[in-house]
Amino acid sequence: MKIALIIIGILICLFILFQIYTSMATSETQTYNVIKAEDEYEIRYYPAATMAMITSSATTYKELGSSGFTKLAGYIFGGNKDKKQIAMTSPVHMDIGDSVSSMSFVMPSNYTKHNLPLPNNSDVTIKTVDEEYVAAIRFGGFASNDNIKKHIAILESALKKHHQTYYGNFRYLGYNPPYQLFGRRNEIIVTLNWSTQ
Repeated sequence: MKIALIIIGILICLFILFQIYTSMATSETQTYNVIKAEDEYEIRYYPAATMAMITSSATTYKELGSSGFTKLAGYIFGGNKDKKQIAMTSPVHMDIGDSVSSMSFVMPSNYTKHNLPLPNNSDVTIKTVDEEYVAAIRFGGFASNDNIKKHIAILESALKKHHQTYYGNFRYLGYNPPYQLFGRRNEIIVTLNWSTQ
């Protein structure tokens, strides 16, 4: 009995240490500059970035996440013409629409559309996204369809209050692996008409 308790204690300690490590581990994060901080959200400038992307008929976070992640992870874990391993970065971008959605992995900054290996899976495309100004709101915990919708509504209301105009879909950004339980970071962003300010 005593040995079993010791083993359980050791396993709990190892689990806690692993969670601390995953919350502190650093992978490359997509760069941006904060232009302005409001009470409810911040305005950011994102430079152009190279992404691996899939499109899908999924209309929910769960559907898009399960189908899209497998294809994109396959590409960066060697499912490409050069069988090259490409480092995972954050965040994962999800644009969840009513009929068409997309999921994208940001490629490490040393890659461009021209020096990335071609995907083996034709569902994966490589594209360069333009620079943009966005409004962003952050929330913790595990993402779900409900709390994504909740934070879209919060951001939309705050933008209207500040008479800030935007266009396109509200998009979800996820920063953490699914096995990380603590210190999770989620964001909702939308593109702003910032040039008219």
